[in-house]
Amino acid sequence: MQNTAYPTFTSEFEKDVYQGLTDFPKHLSSKYFYDKKGDKLFQDIMAMSEYYLTDCEFSILENHKDEISRLFSEDGTPFNLIELGAGDGKKTKILLKHLSDNAIDFKYLPIDISQNALSQLDASIKKELPKIDIKTMQGTYFETLERIHELNGTKKVILFLGSNIGNLLHPQAIDFLQSVQQLMHQDDLLFMGFDQKKNPQTILDAYNDTSGITEAFNKNVLARINTELEGDFNLNDFLHWEVYDPETGTAKSYLVSKKEQLVNIKKIALKVHFKAWETIHTEISQKYDDDVVAWLAKKSGLKIKTEFSDTQQQYKNYVFKKA
Repeated sequence: MQNTAYPTFTSEFEKDVYQGLTDFPKHLSSKYFYDKKGDKLFQDIMAMSEYYLTDCEFSILENHKDEISRLFSEDGTPFNLIELGAGDGKKTKILLKHLSDNAIDFKYLPIDISQNALSQLDASIKKELPKIDIKTMQGTYFETLERIHELNGTKKVILFLGSNIGNLLHPQAIDFLQSVQQLMHQDDLLFMGFDQKKNPQTILDAYNDTSGITEAFNKNVLARINTELEGDFNLNDFLHWEVYDPETGTAKSYLVSKKEQLVNIKKIALKVHFKAWETIHTEISQKYDDDVVAWLAKKSGLKIKTEFSDTQQQYKNYVFKKA
């Protein structure tokens, strides 16, 4: 049996793990994939041949960097380039270098949940692009929205790359976009990546590679529980499983218990019973088309200013303004 009395939590991680593993069905947030090991695994995923998203967005930024830079700086005023979920900034550096080389006046404010990723990004920017004024900001997307609000005196260009919006179901995505929209002025821009619907097998392969990198990334949430919360998950007793619904455009990741088992998480005084083949839902990766993106924008008080695509139309970056 699972505990019924709630312990005192000392972190959001403890609280979310307790709630997620006592709910039915069980779930854990994908934001907890990321620690030093998880950051490295995600960099490995982005380098995989199956993970087409990275190459598609790279090509968009490289092929359209001049047009994008002109769009960001078209009114000639200085701006804050705010990136949500910046990670290692590898793609963003294409734009950063172009903006810097053209002496465009801006400040780069990367935001990420992982302080490790931010520290590495800060060091690499100062080494590779020393002319750029950078200030890192640690926190979740939602935690940082109020910090963005404090920057309203300067034009904002908000980047949300990598189709990270796809980690939110449509109602959550609308709430998120509305929150961003409410903190935008009329001249602010929101530049956001949306992975497009395509051959379902291509999508499944991107999240279930044969080399097992995505599996290790998915299981890293269990590894973190073991390390940080004194859990005794045996990672080999869980199966990484990916499904994709081409009708809704929703890909889902699960961890599936291979047998009946009891897991003890000492730091939060929780014993978790798993039936054989019981699931832990860990992530969604939503895919889109133009109609869905236009609908999300309308519901959120935004309008599409323009869009950029790779040559095969597999991925798009949309630019939004306040409606």
